[in-house]
Amino acid sequence: MKIIFQVNGGIGKSIAATAVCKAIKKQYPKDELIVLTGYPDVFLQNPNVNRVLTFNNLNYFFPDFIEGKNSKLLLHDPYNETDFIYQKGHLIKVWCDMFGIKYNGEQPELFITGKEKTSFAPMFASPKPILAIQTNGGVPNQGDKYSWARDLSIATAQKVVNAFAQEYNIVHIRRQDQLQLQNAYPVTAEFRQLTVLLMMSQKRLFIDSFAQHAAAALGLPSHVCWIGNVPSQFGYEIHNNIIANPPTQQPEMRNAVFNKYNIGGQATEFPYNNEEEIFDADVLIEALRHNVVKEPAKSKKPEMSVV
Repeated sequence: MKIIFQVNGGIGKSIAATAVCKAIKKQYPKDELIVLTGYPDVFLQNPNVNRVLTFNNLNYFFPDFIEGKNSKLLLHDPYNETDFIYQKGHLIKVWCDMFGIKYNGEQPELFITGKEKTSFAPMFASPKPILAIQTNGGVPNQGDKYSWARDLSIATAQKVVNAFAQEYNIVHIRRQDQLQLQNAYPVTAEFRQLTVLLMMSQKRLFIDSFAQHAAAALGLPSHVCWIGNVPSQFGYEIHNNIIANPPTQQPEMRNAVFNKYNIGGQATEFPYNNEEEIFDADVLIEALRHNVVKEPAKSKKPEMSVV
């Protein structure tokens, strides 16, 4: 039997989906798992995935996989599930439960070859230890380059950078359409190149975007800042999850539907007096200075695989 697993959404969601793939393959070890995704590079070398197809290349999909076939279709989106909307479980667990897949704490996995590591590492060679930071997420070319509900404010992030600029090579993972930090080296690279960068970094400060998912999949404890989303749904025990300060203002909620805040950061929903109230920069600096992160139990620790 062929199992068709469709993964909609961004690259972070595709990384989380690798844990679902592992759970699917445990339950159906003899069947062929085919993943439909916008980010095929996430699933390269993954032993649980037999084939990866992209949404823009589904030629002959119906005659090959549907017509007269006995394919099992896993197409629904967990974001629409009641348990997810009411925050009753992690995205991965809700995803598995939705399809009747037994969940045993599977975590995301990325499989990086030794050749990739040796080929990409010179791109990020540094005489100083590397501190990797991701301050912004979301889709390309947003109207507003900053979302208060997801991103680190540039002022807060700059204070962190200034505190470590002498000791570390601070690598700012960002697209060219995103805000830039001073005294930080901006990096825009392909996904698998960035995974090698993460593996080379000594300290990491992220928001809830693809880098925190990738770090978890590589077994790299990091510091992750949370505002609109919550780590119990999107985060991992391997990280030091830093929750935003409590709101200081009452937000306008007339446009809130299935989430309290629009992840794009609507101005009317802003529950603070100013952006610097969201996180205390000194708290972030102290966390990075001591690099205190919680190591999860061995049974739940994501695997870092180099094949």
